[in-house]
Amino acid sequence: MIHKISVPTPFAVGDVNSYLLKGDALTLIDVGPKTEEARQALFAGIKEAGYAPSDIEQVLLTHHHPDHSGLIEAFDKAIVLGHAYNQPWVTKDEDFFRFHDEFYLQCLIEEGVPESYLHWVEKMKRPLHFIGNRPIDTVLKDGDVLSGHPEFTVLETLGHAQSHLSFWAEKAQVLIGGDLIIEKVSSNPLIEPPLNKGKRTKSMLQYNESLKRIQELPVEKVYSGHGDEVYNVYELLEIRLEKQKERAMKVLDMMKNGEKTIFELTQELFPKVYEKELGLTLSETIGQVDYLMENGYITEQRNEKGILLYGQV
Repeated sequence: MIHKISVPTPFAVGDVNSYLLKGDALTLIDVGPKTEEARQALFAGIKEAGYAPSDIEQVLLTHHHPDHSGLIEAFDKAIVLGHAYNQPWVTKDEDFFRFHDEFYLQCLIEEGVPESYLHWVEKMKRPLHFIGNRPIDTVLKDGDVLSGHPEFTVLETLGHAQSHLSFWAEKAQVLIGGDLIIEKVSSNPLIEPPLNKGKRTKSMLQYNESLKRIQELPVEKVYSGHGDEVYNVYELLEIRLEKQKERAMKVLDMMKNGEKTIFELTQELFPKVYEKELGLTLSETIGQVDYLMENGYITEQRNEKGILLYGQV
């Protein structure tokens, strides 16, 4: 049994979906942001399904973003399961957040972002007060069988988040997909600092690979993190992947008159919103540049100021 609960958020994305999964364990998948409105809606949805919050035995996170991970403390009798990347966010790891800020500052410099915008480093951090404060009890990895629900296999589906997991029931041909596949929009592959303090992960390439992986499965229905269930999955993902390529070709065309920085490309791609949503728009531009680099369309070089410049081959 999968029971959907719609939970309000203070974010532009709107409501988020939580799911009650009944099996050998009673599992709640995603818990909304840490707000009183979300708590009331979540508890009401659990009650409507015939349970009390204290009946929840497991809380399962698709990823660490605040609209999905906020109310983990509300279920103190439950164990919390999720990807290892959730851990620094839900424990508020100070060492990780120091690296987080250093990582983004270096990224902004390499992207050619002017000094007047470098205060965006602090805004790159997810709003921590909406994220829960409780460690992950059980770290899930790709290929794990979901505890209490042996019909579900854990799939690591990175790209939108470095913690992103989906849950695949082969016999039922159902995917619980978090923000991997949303009916109305394509998820933004966000740039996030790596756990190992290494190089930046290429989120768009990860995201494309995650979508292609789902295309290879006989998925009939996706329970999404936002909005309605998704059908005709293969065809939808084919369209999404083709549109992403089209956007990349648009970025390629912007380099026809010479090399550009990520910031210059972002200004051209998103002239009306880049100042308001610098983190999201830079992530989108970087994703297209990563795609072009991976496929041999462009070159990358670093100038004397440490800024990366991209030009057509």
